[in-house]
Amino acid sequence: MEFSLLSDVLPLVCVLIATALTVRLFMRSKSDAGSLPPGTTGWPIFGESLEYLKKGWNGNPQEFIQERMAKFSPHAFKTSLFGAHTVVLCGAAGNKFMFSNENKLVTAWWPASIDKIFPSSTQTSSNEEMKKMRKLLPHVLRAEALHRYIGIMDSISRRHLESDWANRDEVTVFPLAKMYTFWLACRLFISVEDPDQVAKFSEPFNLLASGIFSVPIDIPGTPFNKAIKASNQIRRDLRAVIKQRKIDLAENKASPTQDILSHMLLTADDDGNFMQEMDVADKILGLLVGGHDTASITITFIIKYLAELPEVYTEVFREQMEIAKSKAPGELLNWDDIQKMKYSWNVACEVLRLNPPLQGAFRQAIVDFTYSGFSIPKGWKLYWSAHSTHRNPKYYPEPDTFNPLRYEGSGPTPYTYVPFGGGPRMCPGKEYARLEILAFMHNLVTRYKWEKVIVDDKIIVDPMPVPEGGLPIRLYPLKA
Repeated sequence: MEFSLLSDVLPLVCVLIATALTVRLFMRSKSDAGSLPPGTTGWPIFGESLEYLKKGWNGNPQEFIQERMAKFSPHAFKTSLFGAHTVVLCGAAGNKFMFSNENKLVTAWWPASIDKIFPSSTQTSSNEEMKKMRKLLPHVLRAEALHRYIGIMDSISRRHLESDWANRDEVTVFPLAKMYTFWLACRLFISVEDPDQVAKFSEPFNLLASGIFSVPIDIPGTPFNKAIKASNQIRRDLRAVIKQRKIDLAENKASPTQDILSHMLLTADDDGNFMQEMDVADKILGLLVGGHDTASITITFIIKYLAELPEVYTEVFREQMEIAKSKAPGELLNWDDIQKMKYSWNVACEVLRLNPPLQGAFRQAIVDFTYSGFSIPKGWKLYWSAHSTHRNPKYYPEPDTFNPLRYEGSGPTPYTYVPFGGGPRMCPGKEYARLEILAFMHNLVTRYKWEKVIVDDKIIVDPMPVPEGGLPIRLYPLKA
């Protein structure tokens, strides 16, 4: 019976492989004829996705971009990533072109696998949902709202350090940093701050983050399959929170301005319609993912570099202690305090240059156009990568050296520093991230010095960078 099944399936497999090879050869001949950028599209079906991911797993995500820039062209090269024929635009000129032509020549694009992890209750694509979110976010992340958040961020960071860092000789930074940023996101987005409830929410988020840019094989046990299940679980949990909030709003037990959830439930669209519960759950899910993962990674690497570079720690400590000494006992941080943290933010910026949580992003050509003498056909995918500029000696002398002074004066050359993207699609949560990172830095360095347990720790990217082992450190409390 097994032999019979094999004899039935084998011809079909051969046909599929032959078809894939034919398509690949056709695309290559079409690319050559159309003067596409030089490069290779790799294996049938998988393209170069495994090579791209492998570089990250080995701790060198920049090598995928740098090697192809050196081999093919420093301006652009072709490849195939996550099932799509792709042109990677490189350097400051590539970033400027991509960011300046949003909705003119290119539009945002995500691999189809993302729609499986973030299915829309309104049956629209993840791209359409993200467009809606970008219209909504400026209202809830406006400057005056962020000013009010600073005290909450300070309070949550204090509570987190007291509950999870105090009276411990060693801690592992990355999971604790995620705990802080997720706790804060839950508080500001949905007014959930009980540690037990926050912990319950956080469990499936770890599975979700690991599967977003994994190989999209949807069979039990794979990271991709686990991410899909985790997404569905989170949306069910969020729906229960939403139902209760609607009751509380109707009974005046909740404030219309207390958080982003209330704002979403009470804000109508241009046609006067309010979002359905599952639609709100979709949006909150996206916010919780974006609102804690990237910041927790940045906090982890800040702690790593401050352990490795005592002269940088000393300068951050000096700046933060001046602020601490100006505060009355128990007084929370405010906007003026944040504005004084210039060197501390320079440190965070250098961390974001060397280890950007967002490696890059996709676009799709909406018309035929040319770039740097190459033809880009309509429908082809494009990719910009932080690694084409962030460690490029053309833009950053001694690019592997940690130097916070790069951001003094006018700072980096335009379009070379892109940890938050750029153009119309620049991350709308940039200022939110700045505030939560600086609030945590202030409370940490005014309480502790520390050293790494693993001296030569390796960095892995899966799908975002993190020190191997999560960065265990030894804590040395400072005397009051």
